[in-house]
Amino acid sequence: MMENAFGDGPGYQRLSAYLAQLGDGYRKRISSLLLISAHWEEPLPAIHFGRNPGMLYDYYGFPESTYALRWPAPGAPELAARIEELLGGAGIQTKREFQRGYDHGTFVPMMLAFPEAKIPVAQLSLIQGLDPVAHYALGAALEPLRSEGVLILGSGMSYHNMRGFFSGGPAVESASRRFDDWLAASVEISDPGQRRAALIQWKRAPGGPESHPRSEHLVPLFIVAGAAGADPGRREFSDMLMNAHIASHIFGA
Repeated sequence: MMENAFGDGPGYQRLSAYLAQLGDGYRKRISSLLLISAHWEEPLPAIHFGRNPGMLYDYYGFPESTYALRWPAPGAPELAARIEELLGGAGIQTKREFQRGYDHGTFVPMMLAFPEAKIPVAQLSLIQGLDPVAHYALGAALEPLRSEGVLILGSGMSYHNMRGFFSGGPAVESASRRFDDWLAASVEISDPGQRRAALIQWKRAPGGPESHPRSEHLVPLFIVAGAAGADPGRREFSDMLMNAHIASHIFGA
């Protein structure tokens, strides 16, 4: 599906290869996943409590085969309850969700990273408005999960300007490179307060608004960064996709 969408065979293949090895380092170390997808926004942070989420094909105009994809990982209602407890303890109001299926921000990367689909998964929505401060606070409240066998994954893209992807050109390469370099430097800041201050001001970053006309694909990173606490991040994967620089960042591993 991604190859069909982006039309960049080599870039897609390298990204797929990275995702395919991503789960190898975690399978024996974790008991469950918390997944934050760029494609789920709610007025309040919503926590998925379902035991057997279905599939949500939240895209249009793709080949018929993409509507037969399956990733039947079980839900994680016990983890959902723990998330609710932690966020409530931080004074953050939430709501419960039971019906929503796995959207493509979840099942596309997870079919590659965890193809066996056996690990329980809890899902947490973004908050409408996409305020970086609010999402950083979500992550900070969820930091204890890291010592409880939970891998916290933010699914988005470090560059997400669809017009830029399909128009290409030097301006796209330049903006995405400048933002990619800024983002890598920012997640690596050792002081957690300074790291937070830098990331929440992403709109002032070189190439920031050009790389993210709307920030839903960046905001999952704020939750993960908030959950990292004192641990800085690092750029683990970096490549080009349709003339744009893209990257993946990891914290505390």
